[in-house]
Order: sequence, then structure tokens, then C-alpha cells
Amino acid sequence: MTIFIRLLILFALAVGLAIGARFNPGNVVLFYPPYRIDLSLNLFLVGLLVLFVVAYLVLAAIRTTRDMPARVAAYRQGKRERDANKALRESLRTLFEGRFGYAEKAAARAAELPENAGVAALVAARAAHHMGQYVRRDKWLASVEADASHKVARLVSATELYVDQHESDKALEAVKELHANGSRHIQVLRWALKANQQARRWAEVLKLVRTLDKHHALHPALSNRLKELAYEDLLRDNAHDAESIRRVWYEIPAADRKSVTVAYYAALAFNGRGLFDDARDIVEKALQTEWDERLLRAYRDAAAAEGSAALLAQIDHCEQWMHVHPTDPELALTLGTLCFRQKLWGKAQRHMEQALSDAISASTVREANLKLAQLHEALGQDEEAAYHYRQCAIATTL
Repeated sequence: MTIFIRLLILFALAVGLAIGARFNPGNVVLFYPPYRIDLSLNLFLVGLLVLFVVAYLVLAAIRTTRDMPARVAAYRQGKRERDANKALRESLRTLFEGRFGYAEKAAARAAELPENAGVAALVAARAAHHMGQYVRRDKWLASVEADASHKVARLVSATELYVDQHESDKALEAVKELHANGSRHIQVLRWALKANQQARRWAEVLKLVRTLDKHHALHPALSNRLKELAYEDLLRDNAHDAESIRRVWYEIPAADRKSVTVAYYAALAFNGRGLFDDARDIVEKALQTEWDERLLRAYRDAAAAEGSAALLAQIDHCEQWMHVHPTDPELALTLGTLCFRQKLWGKAQRHMEQALSDAISASTVREANLKLAQLHEALGQDEEAAYHYRQCAIATTL
């Protein structure tokens, strides 16, 4: 419909011009002595129109010729940008596909465009890292150092790649620079946690775990395990004396002290420094929360002196636990050992033999035989003692 209306207007204009030109008696005289040219007005107007069109075309040609170098340069620049952007997209696609060699080559082509150089270098660095080409990876990362707009991206990528390579010192340097730059988002803290874990900087690990827990950025199971590893290392530090190990223990939050793993290593640490009263208290409180056989081994190592009220209290605790765990070999061995220390010979023998019959692990069998051998030796029963010593030696070789 629109085309029809336009054609109708065009035909109307043509008819109007034809009628106007037919009844136009005008005349134009061009006089330049000694020449004189007479033209009808219609011909003059047509000539003027033709002259205008020719002048316009000539000027347009001159302008196009003058602008040609700039247009050619713009075309070439546009082609370079299109090719570089295509290469960048290809590098990302092949990186996610695991075709790291293609990804690095495509990223190198994309880096020819200055606007893409930073992102392309980071893609190439990741590709080189996954191929184990760490020297090339570091060169790609170094090529981005001068670009301030990609500083955070470079440092976060470097931290991740160094952690993956177990280069914890380099990773921590990158983390330090990130923190100085004010970048403390969750992912940076996660990589910092892994780097400190690899470097066995457990005090820092604890701080980061607590920070990430506040943001609910760690799975509870992982958080608990990392805390246990950190506390284990802190408690097993041989540099601690009696006073400092107590200080370390009481600096641990009460909720974490209830963990049987933490309690176990704490009991070992206190036993190693002769703080048997503290070790017994730790084990008894931990067993109220969760039953764990490892704690029983530390408990019998923390046995009180013969005839003391503390030793009788230990025996009483073990007898109460026996009602709940009647077939636990570690508990039977612990009770037998404590009774042996108190010189309750018959009771000690009965529980040690029960531990021997219920034991599964070679270490429990070996220790039960050793304790029975010592018991029979104390009672002057040499044959029975010799038998259990032999059984202990056999269990040792298994």
C-alpha cells in the first residue's frame, strides 16, 4: 500500500511538471559579447539540474577518494577486532573442552588485539598450567602485570594455579598482595585457606576457617576436619611445656574441645608432659559426648598412682562404661590394666582375657598378651607368662 501511494505521488508530480513545462513561455538569454545564447526556461532548468548533479557527483568522488585511506584502515581494524574476538571465544570454548593446546594458541591470536590482551593472557596461562607448562604460564601471567584493570583477576588466577601446583609460598605471596589491594572476597579466602593448609600454617588455617564459617562458605564436615588437623598440629608441637600446652588447650573454643579427635590429641599431649590428671579429665568429658576407642588408650596411659583415689575413680568410671559397652575390647583392656595397677589380680585377669577374646586389631591382641604376661609374671606363674610373651611376639610380627 505504501509503494502504491508513493508511485501515485510520483506520477502526479511528473504530470504536473509536464503540464507546467508545456505552458511555460519563459525564455533565458545568456549574453557574453560577442556571443548570445537563447534558451527556453525549461531547458535552462533541466541543464541547471544536470549541472548540480554532476557537481555533486564530482565532489562526492573527491571526498570518497580523500577518505579512502581512513576507510581502508577502519576496515582492517574492524577485521582484526572480529578475528581477535572470534579467537578469544574459541580459546574459552576449547579451554572448557579440555583442549588446552588449542586454547593457548587461540588465546595468543586473541592477545594481538590490545583490548583482549589481558583476558587472553589469563586464558592462555590457565591452558599452559593444565598442560604442565609452568614456565609459559608464568610468562603469560607476567604479561598482565602492567595492566591495572586486570590486577585482581591476575592475582586470583595466580593464587588458584599456584595452590593447584602446591606452590604454597607463591600462592601466599599472591594472597598477601590481594589483601593489600583490598580484595577479601570469599573465593580469595578459600584459596588462602588451601595455601595455608599446604604450608602447614595451622594458626592461619584456624582464622580462615572461622571467617569462612561466619559466611557459611565451608561445608560443616570440611570445617570440622580442618579444625581437627589444626588443633592436632598445635597440640603435638614439641616446643610446648606444661604451662603452654594448658594455655593452648584452653584457647580452643569449648565447642571444639568436645571433639573426640581433638580430645585424643590433647590427652596425648598432656600425657607426654606428665599431666595425667588433666588427660584423665579430658578423656572423661569427651567420652560423655561420643564414644571412641582411641580415648581409652590415652586413658589407661594416664593411669593414676597405685592406691590413689584417682585410680579407684578411674576403675569406677570404666565399670560404669562396661554396662553400656560390654563387648568393647579396648575398654576391657583398660579396666584390666587399671585393676592390675591396683593389684586386683583376679579382676584384672578376667578383663584382660575378655579383651583378648574380643580383640580384632593386632595392636590390642599384642597389648593384651603383654599385660597378661606381666600379670602372670607378677603372680609367679612363669609358664603362663612365657606363653603370653610368645603370643605377644607373634602378634608383633603380624
